Amino acid sequence: MTRDNGLVQVRSKHTVDDTVGRLKAAFVEKGMQIFTVIDHSGEAEKAGLKMRPTKVVIFGSPKGGTPLMVEAPSLAIDLPLKALVAGNAEGEVWVTYNSPDYLQQRHGVSAELIKNLAGAGGLIAKAVE
Repeated sequence: MTRDNGLVQVRSKHTVDDTVGRLKAAFVEKGMQIFTVIDHSGEAEKAGLKMRPTKVVIFGSPKGGTPLMVEAPSLAIDLPLKALVAGNAEGEVWVTYNSPDYLQQRHGVSAELIKNLAGAGGLIAKAVE
């Protein structure tokens, strides 16, 4: 796992598609909502362009996120949460997401409320094992 500029990266042992499926299942199991999956590489292909497999899972919980946005309305730009799943040139698959610490500092929310987002990282780490 690495962190850079508020981003957390976790290597997945699975393909991009399998990782997306595992993330969706983990989030739903914990009562979160999957809002959508954006298939960047699929859309690129439709436009006649090529890119490595790249998908973004947009997920969250209104119960957890709403109190944060009430305290700091600017947080709505970063919610719902996103998990970028992408393959690199070496054939590795990585999941990238914003760290809760970064979001807390960026939007000035309380340490107590940011805990609403802290569980997502653990779910992601477990899903990519």
